[in-house]
Amino acid sequence: MFETTVIATDGSESAGRAVRMALDVADRFGAAAHALYVVDASALRASHEQHRETVEESLRAAGGEAVSSVEEHAADEADGCEVVTAVRQGDPAEEILAYVDEVDADVVATGTRGRHGTHAFLLGSVAETVVRQSPVPVLTVRQLGADERGGVVMPN
Repeated sequence: MFETTVIATDGSESAGRAVRMALDVADRFGAAAHALYVVDASALRASHEQHRETVEESLRAAGGEAVSSVEEHAADEADGCEVVTAVRQGDPAEEILAYVDEVDADVVATGTRGRHGTHAFLLGSVAETVVRQSPVPVLTVRQLGADERGGVVMPN
């Protein structure tokens, strides 16, 4: 059913939970796993021109760490499922969707951002765009609140 899984990560705790769930799916189906981090071009444009190169290097390094973390989780938790990694630059939702098409993915996984209190659960803008425009199923995984995980902080 699933032969190729794209795991979109930004290195956050929310994405970390999505990584674990997506690796479980890939492992169960024997699917290839692709970890993708997108350097947000708008963040670069918003940075001061003098510091733009440093900001880009920092964001690329963070991306490398995020996709390496997916590889580590795969080695530890998904029977050594091999992970192809990629760091791209551009609009995150557009780049995720382009990558899904490029690797002919069967499913894409991403973390979400939730709001608590009187507001209902809301998707982050990147996740929402991916959900609305993806040609393949999207596994969205929200970050659990401390009360939902029994006060235990889940590792990335």
